[in-house]
Amino acid sequence: VGLEILKSAKEPIEFCFMPIGGGGLASGLSSVFRQLSPATKLIGVQPLGAPSMHDAIRAGQRQALPSLDTFVDGAAVKCPGELTFEICQALLDEVHLVPEGQVCEDLLKMYNEEGMVLEPAGTLAISALHAYADQIKGKTVVCVISGSNNDITRMEDIKERAQRHQGLKHYFMVRFNQAPGALRRFVNNVLAEGEDIIQFQYIKKNNKEKGPVFIGVEVKNPHDVEGIKARMTEEGFGFEYLNGQQDFLSLLV
Repeated sequence: VGLEILKSAKEPIEFCFMPIGGGGLASGLSSVFRQLSPATKLIGVQPLGAPSMHDAIRAGQRQALPSLDTFVDGAAVKCPGELTFEICQALLDEVHLVPEGQVCEDLLKMYNEEGMVLEPAGTLAISALHAYADQIKGKTVVCVISGSNNDITRMEDIKERAQRHQGLKHYFMVRFNQAPGALRRFVNNVLAEGEDIIQFQYIKKNNKEKGPVFIGVEVKNPHDVEGIKARMTEEGFGFEYLNGQQDFLSLLV
């Protein structure tokens, strides 16, 4: 892959972003670049929920992750290989982590705007560009896009994660009074125009007076969620904000 990239390049490559799972692609590509294009800055990219190479390089040794988010399945590796770790540690300039939600957002954008079908792991290099926008401006940049093995049945999950990352979907555990009109009061006094309930589920009754409800709300602008939180407090609705908590994802199934 490295030889093909360099052979096709019409000018010196200043940055090269590449996905990392176990590190095979990154170690091979970086070995070629260090020999033939040593000035190129080499950036490996891993998902935030599977940072095996990132954490190993930071620790100075291979180590198994205590937990693993397998959503970006093509890059979800618990421990990097011995040889690939040594090569990546020696040759990569950085290993950058990207949130899974950002991967989903960019995957959908590539499909809708470029007509490219990518799997989450194949989108990692593109997703890293946001964090390097200032550094790469005006530079010659290569992103290694690998993998189009995307199961169509995952699209709803991908859209859901993308919208949460964009700040357009928010989830709460709200303590509702067990009394007539509680839901109406929530809709009328907490939700503003353009804000809609997309999920509503009683979890269990703790007592006769109050019961926790899992509520999902869709908003037009990311900052609108702060108004929802403020109005829930004003109306006396106790709540816990769930976005960012991995455990709550099981409630969306």
